[in-house]
Amino acid sequence: MSTEKLRLAAIDLGTNSFHMVIVEECQEKGIVEIDRVKDMICIGRGSISTKKLDSQAMEEGVATLRNFIVLATQRDVAPHNIIAFATSAIREAENRQEFIEMVKSETGLKVKVISGREEAQFIYYGVRNAVTLRDKPDLLFDIGGGSVEFIIADKKKPYLLESRKIGVARMMERFLRTDPVSVHELKLLQQFFASEMYGAASKAKELGVSRAIASSGTAQNIARMIQSGKDSDSADVLNQSGFSRQEFESFYRQVISMDAPARRKLTGLDEKRVDLIVPGLILFDTIFRVFNLKEVVISDSALREGMVIHHIANIRGRDGGGNHDIRRQSVMELGYRCNWHKPHAEQVARLSLMMFDELQPLHELKERYRELLEYAALLHNVGEFISISAHHKHSQYIIMNADLRGFSPTEIEIIGNVARYHRKQPPSEKHPLYFQLKPSHRRAVDVLSGILRVANGLERGHRQNVQSITARLQPERIVLEALTRFEPDIELWAVESLKPWLEEVLAKPILFEARIQ
Repeated sequence: MSTEKLRLAAIDLGTNSFHMVIVEECQEKGIVEIDRVKDMICIGRGSISTKKLDSQAMEEGVATLRNFIVLATQRDVAPHNIIAFATSAIREAENRQEFIEMVKSETGLKVKVISGREEAQFIYYGVRNAVTLRDKPDLLFDIGGGSVEFIIADKKKPYLLESRKIGVARMMERFLRTDPVSVHELKLLQQFFASEMYGAASKAKELGVSRAIASSGTAQNIARMIQSGKDSDSADVLNQSGFSRQEFESFYRQVISMDAPARRKLTGLDEKRVDLIVPGLILFDTIFRVFNLKEVVISDSALREGMVIHHIANIRGRDGGGNHDIRRQSVMELGYRCNWHKPHAEQVARLSLMMFDELQPLHELKERYRELLEYAALLHNVGEFISISAHHKHSQYIIMNADLRGFSPTEIEIIGNVARYHRKQPPSEKHPLYFQLKPSHRRAVDVLSGILRVANGLERGHRQNVQSITARLQPERIVLEALTRFEPDIELWAVESLKPWLEEVLAKPILFEARIQ
């Protein structure tokens, strides 16, 4: 398998907008985003009724693609690694070949028109690389301007790949004439949506689907607006965030009766989606009801990212749709990007998990926190990439701003806080990023950071000396026995200054005993 770096640009020619993402990939660091750009040129303007792309829109599209290619070239992407896929509006236009040839002659770019099923497959690849899919099937849906893709899938495979012609631009052009939307138009649109979703909804009911994962700008805009009403500090973190049916319905009732000037004042709404958000909201409302969903989770990856994953897999000779642990993979990739000391990080993580298990009768934390402790331990020293001084604070910043895939915003906050407190001061309510956590999550950070501090002390010499840790939980104290390869003088010295926080959290003194193997 080749380990050399590969740069790739993927362009998505959508109905409302053209997007390009530029990435660099190598085996250790995975896929790292280099640049991202979009232009809402509306290539599908008027084409839904006329079946032809507008000549001005085609010229604007070519000009945008020319700029995209210049940017990709300046970012050191080879011409043969610039890929472009066209979706609904171009796919259905009678003069699509004219536009494709115009693009090729003026930019040299070869645009591939993909089918609705291919689009759904790429979306599946993209979403599963950003959101943790489960053993039970979820509904994945991506809202475009011309079409909406419905995928039913679990972490192993898709069970349904379907594309329906109910995109927000298409529906707006076909159904909406009044602002605010009239009751008559709203009901017509709801009925049309429901009829188009019937097959997918039947399959979802058969498979017991209760959760959906939504991608696209429309979905992200709705999530951002709902989040901004709850917590303005978290409105920028969307991937694997979400909202319940009750939260959506409350928001929907407030917004659906607004006219454009009122919608324009909504926090989080993209100026160019002021009108398109109306069919988007009606679509979401219908999906909640027809599929009988309890919640929707947001994915910030979809078609473009799926295109990238599939293309790189072909180049590298890998399976683009194969199952993998995106949470662990994204943690390891971040470690490599920060030039971490992998043996040290893995040893601290191993000792942390041993202590979590041995002390479980005392801390009583659930299994999900064990996984977060492992990832915090693996990443506790990545802040040294910035500087040694206060690297625990740098570690927290990097973790919370690294776009770790597969984690909810709350999980990332917990991981970041645990890493933050692996040294120096223990958690304090004077620290805003700690204080904003729910009390149960603060309790988890207290325990996990206490364990991590001790585990880090037991690896103070960076020599993987401690082989195992066992605990004897006595009425008045905790005795931790460390089995070591060498005399553990440096490790026991370090632990003495790091154990007080764990002693305070567990309300028992800790005595260390060492035995050389």
